[in-house]
Amino acid sequence: MAVRIRLQRRGSKKRPFYAIVAADRQMPRDGRYLEKLGTYDPRKESEKAVLKAERVAHWLGMGALPSDPVAKMIKAAGIEPARAQQAAP
Repeated sequence: MAVRIRLQRRGSKKRPFYAIVAADRQMPRDGRYLEKLGTYDPRKESEKAVLKAERVAHWLGMGALPSDPVAKMIKAAGIEPARAQQAAP
């Protein structure tokens, strides 16, 4: 299963609001997702994106690929991918 971190449209007509989610690549934009990782409100002047840094780092460490807009938000927040845990032999 290929996981993407992307925006999911919420809000009403002419008042966009987005959830940042980890979802299977094949699911529709507003369809089922694995985990909600934050929010993005383009109408706010400051702090437009709110991310759960620990969970975003976890998904990046697991190999999830962010969409282009989400990648910019992650870079601006300074989030680095978490190291994958190795199982003890």
